[in-house]
Amino acid sequence: MAGRTNVPGESVLVRASRILRAFSEDEPELDLGSLSARSGLPRSTAHRLAAELVALGMLDRTASGYVIGTALWEVGELSPVSLRLRETALPHLLELYAATGENVHLAMLAGTEALYVARLSGPGSVPTLSRMGGRLPLHTTGVGKALLATRDEDWLDAYFVLPREKETLHSVTDEAALRDEVARVRASGYATTRQEMTLGNVSIAAALPAVDGLPVAAVGVVTHLGRADEGRLAPLVMRTALEIGNSLSGTHR
Repeated sequence: MAGRTNVPGESVLVRASRILRAFSEDEPELDLGSLSARSGLPRSTAHRLAAELVALGMLDRTASGYVIGTALWEVGELSPVSLRLRETALPHLLELYAATGENVHLAMLAGTEALYVARLSGPGSVPTLSRMGGRLPLHTTGVGKALLATRDEDWLDAYFVLPREKETLHSVTDEAALRDEVARVRASGYATTRQEMTLGNVSIAAALPAVDGLPVAAVGVVTHLGRADEGRLAPLVMRTALEIGNSLSGTHR
């Protein structure tokens, strides 16, 4: 949001949202000047809103600036994504991790990106760029391609108008090639990426069955290229996706 200017008539709620969204994984703590610049708000406005957000517990004050407050985390945990999707999925994700020893991810569709809502890893897992609450592109991640395969043609037509960055030399960005991959995912039931987000890494993912009241989601594993046994991992991932979907349907209220 850096560079955005104050908009006359903009509500206090919108301005407060701009303050909160100024923080990022790379900049989890901001001083007042950075908060003003990244939110696009005048320094005096940023200072006043930050003080109010601190009083509400939405921000916490530090010696050198501000960080996201615990009250905001508490509110976020009341989201159906946390209370229902993640909590229901966790036992199944743990079983998948126990069976594979690899990074296990649960992601949902958020606009035109994959939003990671759960992540399990261990000492033998390969490093990845994913994090809880982080977003990654759909076209370069296993969970992302699995999510793409759930979308109808109108949605895909709108999606393919958008630019797609080449994260590595192996990233697939061509529309025709990606549409072919979507067709393969729909036919096989699972998606794969090979070194498309991180060099040396392979991802295998499958979408969960659709569940009323929840966003479309996918589960995946990320492993090293040298031990990526697709024939073993794909059935485990697809079974986990189905089991999570069945559990979610059973807990629907």
